[in-house]
Amino acid sequence: MDNKQFFRENLFAWFAQNHRPLPWKGEQDPYKIWLSEIILQQTRVEQGLPYYHRFVEKYPDVQALADAPEDEVLKLWEGLGYYSRARNLHTTAKLIANDLGGKFPDKYEDIRALKGVGDYTAAAIASFAFNLPHAVLDGNVYRVLARFFGIETPTDTPAAKKEFAALAQALLDRAHPGDFNQALMDFGATHCTPQQPKCPACPLRPQCLALERNKVAELPLKSKVLTKKDRFFVYLVADFRGDTFVQKRAGKDIWQNLWEFPMLELSAFPTDNQDLKKLIFEKFDIARWSPEIRFSKPYRQVLTHRNITAIFCEITFFDDNSPKVFEKQPFDKCVRVSRSDLKKNIAVPRVIDWYLRDNALTLSLF
Repeated sequence: MDNKQFFRENLFAWFAQNHRPLPWKGEQDPYKIWLSEIILQQTRVEQGLPYYHRFVEKYPDVQALADAPEDEVLKLWEGLGYYSRARNLHTTAKLIANDLGGKFPDKYEDIRALKGVGDYTAAAIASFAFNLPHAVLDGNVYRVLARFFGIETPTDTPAAKKEFAALAQALLDRAHPGDFNQALMDFGATHCTPQQPKCPACPLRPQCLALERNKVAELPLKSKVLTKKDRFFVYLVADFRGDTFVQKRAGKDIWQNLWEFPMLELSAFPTDNQDLKKLIFEKFDIARWSPEIRFSKPYRQVLTHRNITAIFCEITFFDDNSPKVFEKQPFDKCVRVSRSDLKKNIAVPRVIDWYLRDNALTLSLF
């Protein structure tokens, strides 16, 4: 028995005994399969599962999603990160509902052409929804194949994508492509894991080249070390009669179309809170109103290419002088909202959501 046949047969035998019961498995509705795949892009199953349930409950079909306001979709997505996925999801739903008569594309090339759908997602939808013979290639698949076949080509190179894609396609059970793809992904996610893989109980152990060569911990290889940029945000949280002020992020920076408080971005935070207070009064031109100000603890959010540190400055304006300040920057470009509406109905970046959930400031009043 050659190593490809051995791999395929033993993977299916493992899958028969280790099937993960997930709501989208065995699903025939391409809308729900597509929804699950978009949610699971760069997201662990455990984190994405409740979002899948919430989306299916609120938007049971593609027409319901297409009809929803974008802000509502982003709010339901809040906390999941990578918000471009939600915007692409909404855009594609409108395309399918309005231009394709509500019919989800059933050919790989047409699925791949949808916004937000890459090679992996297109292969997953094609094989799961339509039983088309297209192999998936994600992080789990790279890891399993690199270890079993002893491949040392760095996975972040164009050569690797071509090599691994050809191998995955050669391994694919063309009669049962969906089952094979699911088995391979499940095996990588739960058995051949990045850390502490279950090698002693592995059904592929007899022919695994990484195990034979003592390279399980090394594979798969990457050629590049990801460097992250540190960014420092100071948010101005105004309090006026129980309301506050927010603005929508524009441009092509992080968190596009999400809402945030007026913000300063600094190269680094001042080491002294009095210096930070002085900076805020100068930049926002609010010193004349003598508002009370207090600072939150730092909140940190790690993104793929950035480390975000945010401090929230709560400022209380009093009735006798506040109307004039709201005519000036930064408030003149903001929308006035209630605190309860901000928490319930407005989509904000995760770092702001953490602050709102804490609902407590830790430093003394200045």
